[in-house]
Amino acid sequence: MERIAVNSSNLASVGYDAANQTLEIEFNHGGVYQYYNVSENVYSDLMSAGSVGSFFSHNIRNIYPTQKV
Repeated sequence: MERIAVNSSNLASVGYDAANQTLEIEFNHGGVYQYYNVSENVYSDLMSAGSVGSFFSHNIRNIYPTQKV
């Protein structure tokens, strides 16, 4: 999955597969995780958030099923 670099102290890049509703996050510490059943609206809100890391922490982390890649 292609990811886009983001300006965040915690997140390095973000990718999204709309067909599978899969969000992929690369963290600055190097880990890559996929989050499942994430709507395109949530992805859009993440990418347009004033703080990508804060939005991720409050609206995605610990809410959607996840797996380390």
